[in-house]
Amino acid sequence: MVCVTGLSVFPVADVYNGLGQVISVILMQIGGLGLVTLIAVSTYLLRRRMNLSSQNILQSALSYDNSGHLKRYLFNVYKITFIIESLIAILFLIDFIPRFGMSHGIFNAIFLAVSAFCNAGFDNLGGDSLKPFVLNPLLNLLFMILIVSGGIGFAVWVDIKRAIKAFLTDRPYRLKTFTRKLSNQTRLVLNTTAVILILGTAITWLLEANNPKTIGLYNPFQQFMVSLFQTVTMRTAGFATISYLDTHTATNILYMIQMIIGGAPGGTAGGIKVTTVAITFLLFKSELAGQSEVTYRHRIIANKVIKQTLTVLIFFFSILIVGYILLLQFEPHHDPIALLFEAVSAIATVGVSMDLTPQLSTSGRLVIMALMFIGRVGPLTVLLSLLQKKEKEIQYAQTNITVG
Repeated sequence: MVCVTGLSVFPVADVYNGLGQVISVILMQIGGLGLVTLIAVSTYLLRRRMNLSSQNILQSALSYDNSGHLKRYLFNVYKITFIIESLIAILFLIDFIPRFGMSHGIFNAIFLAVSAFCNAGFDNLGGDSLKPFVLNPLLNLLFMILIVSGGIGFAVWVDIKRAIKAFLTDRPYRLKTFTRKLSNQTRLVLNTTAVILILGTAITWLLEANNPKTIGLYNPFQQFMVSLFQTVTMRTAGFATISYLDTHTATNILYMIQMIIGGAPGGTAGGIKVTTVAITFLLFKSELAGQSEVTYRHRIIANKVIKQTLTVLIFFFSILIVGYILLLQFEPHHDPIALLFEAVSAIATVGVSMDLTPQLSTSGRLVIMALMFIGRVGPLTVLLSLLQKKEKEIQYAQTNITVG
């Protein structure tokens, strides 16, 4: 629950009683916001001061680099979280109260709102997850809003809030005022997210349009809605409205790519993050163009960021490969594609599965748990915690090495 992954050996509704589900909600909220932020809020509320080391850890957890406004930013994170979760939970009641009754409807709305915003993927509806709601436009829309809201990162929401405030105080109202106030980080996250959602939806629709086991029997609008939902949920949410045993192998490979990409830094999503993918693309583009610097919107991306990007990629895929090899060793009787799907889902903290999790051996489950933990903490955080950074005063001469 704390790793907000969604992989489970049994349905939550079938095993947990009311108290267990309440504890699950709390754990998902802690996991989504991060234990470090919870400790920091407690420290501020108790009017204690944080030392420099603790502030650096908190900034890393939040992907926020302005220590001067850290306290205000932190409380904005909590405010935005609870506002979005509360609003969508209220809208859930439109469907849930007639369906489940007053008390169960309210609790289910809270449980699923927290789970979706924190990109956890757990539900308390039974073993079918959200499959009974596959053609419900209202619930599909609300879940997608929550998943994307949590996945784009808190820094983006704080930046959007600041831009909206500037827009409302400007007379006359001008859209340029809003867009100019958005940072390059926010623009990069939103643009990359939009591209991934559009491409993912279109390719899923194309691959599954004639598959009667998934969307082949639906009308065009329903096919679009289901395809869009799958693309959104693969951004580390883990809810399922279709069975991934029924999707084509090509589609599942697409889903694994989307899981690996994940969401944005400083949010509730996992994966290598959309900024990592965007910077890798910009690096590739700059090399093709023969440019000496990597740029975005007439700004040079620092070499430190480029190095962090490559470090995240190498470490993430190294851990994934090791985990996959171990699963192949411990689970020789299972389909290799299903095992890879499980490994990617775990390290990207998504939680979707080809119904394999309950069938894993104890050794296989330990591998999955390790992947979930590393994925939630973050590849870069894990790597930096293992290495001591020492500034070297020695400067070496450059050398050229041929690659490719």
